[in-house]
Amino acid sequence: MAKLVLALDQGTTSSRSVLFDHDGVAVAIAQQEFPQILPTPGHVEHDCEDIWNSQLATARQVIQDVGVQPEDIAAIGITNQRETTVLWDRATGETIGNAIVWQSRISAGICEAVQAAGKLDVIREKTGLLLDAYFSASKIKYLLDQDPDLRRRAEDGEILFGTVDSFLIWRLTGGKHHVTDYSNASRTLLFNIHALEWDDELLEIFEVPRSMLPTVVESSQLIGTTEPEIFGAEIPIAGIAGDQQAATFGQACFDLGDVKNTYGTGSFILMNTGESPVKSENQLLTTIGWSVNGKITYCLEGSVFISGAVVQWLRDGLGLIEDSSEIEALAGQVEDSGGVEIVPAFVGLGAPHWDSAARGTIVGITRGTTAAHFARAALDCMALQTMDVVRAMSADAATPIGVLKVDGGASVNDSLMQFQADMLDVTVKRPVVAETTALGAAYLAGLAVGFWNDLQDVRDNWALQKEFRGSMDPEQRESRYRRWQRAVQRSLLWED
Repeated sequence: MAKLVLALDQGTTSSRSVLFDHDGVAVAIAQQEFPQILPTPGHVEHDCEDIWNSQLATARQVIQDVGVQPEDIAAIGITNQRETTVLWDRATGETIGNAIVWQSRISAGICEAVQAAGKLDVIREKTGLLLDAYFSASKIKYLLDQDPDLRRRAEDGEILFGTVDSFLIWRLTGGKHHVTDYSNASRTLLFNIHALEWDDELLEIFEVPRSMLPTVVESSQLIGTTEPEIFGAEIPIAGIAGDQQAATFGQACFDLGDVKNTYGTGSFILMNTGESPVKSENQLLTTIGWSVNGKITYCLEGSVFISGAVVQWLRDGLGLIEDSSEIEALAGQVEDSGGVEIVPAFVGLGAPHWDSAARGTIVGITRGTTAAHFARAALDCMALQTMDVVRAMSADAATPIGVLKVDGGASVNDSLMQFQADMLDVTVKRPVVAETTALGAAYLAGLAVGFWNDLQDVRDNWALQKEFRGSMDPEQRESRYRRWQRAVQRSLLWED
């Protein structure tokens, strides 16, 4: 009987593979970073072969590290950076240029033209999303608009589109399956989240041929098997979810009102809203969380574009630290940021501002400002951007949020988590298993093949590692938050 589930966690800056046992414990983890391609300011690309090679290498590594046979692996679950857009040749499987990353603003002009054409309301109503270059549709249009021959080939069914999950499954199955799941489809601006299908009107707005699109499947179902030569034998592929939905599932946020935040390259706060979509009045997104056993679960989401990436910028751009892990010690040299605020709008601002013209801003610098103050301000801005989203989410849900489950790289930072609890005045709960994104993909795959019986099995596996309770004086909290809001205002509408 199979003993493990393999999760492929394809992220923005690295690919990870994790083997989980039945208790939801990671028995092996491998990670490989790959280059970020930055052709022009605000534009981000990935080499698709870097994505594939790094993901394949880490998967093979964990299998080798544990010494298991492919037959010992019950299923593979895939979770991925969302919205990132890949085009490839149906016949050869070769990709068409680089992937356009979710962070990229290269297609912002297309979104402006669509807005000018008066399409905002129909897009919002059908997709639950805001019109923004963040999502896949304008990226597809941008790529097709660059090359009339490419557009012709796409219309003839020769060119396929996929988010990263689709691309990986195509490669893993030797081109047998061109699929995505409901969670990823709901992030394209082309999918009607009420009718649960690709929408002809949206396809027409963005001039995307239907023949390019993958078949939409459940997040937890048997899809196919890997080609035998990839791992030495066939392994079932049975789970797919976009990274933030997977993390929400891995955090066992199965009840109405459950909320989690993942502190990764960006920060992504999701609230389970049940079987009915909740329309946001506060610039948040209505999205599909997952589909299991024919049942759709919807979420409200607030997307912060730059979170942990601000620490990478301190490392790579300013050279203040040599390794990201040094940030907590450097920030710990000062009690607070000394009045410094960093608004990391490197590629614009996401929820709840949605300003693609915003740019990064640092205010409050004095002669006494040090590298430690910069480090503290960098950590603070992760919590403060989260606070922007949580306040909007509370208003949409018409209920205060009392508990925030956290995960992602920066969630291991105790001082950041305490500051987050203080600013939100909530209880922040960090689980024992930090790999919640990969774990969610594993759960979805394992449920489909009977490795786990039901959602209660998943709930039973969730265990608390540490919790943080808010204890800041209310007047101090509001004063600190007002200063942050003033800094944000100075970053807005910077670019013409």
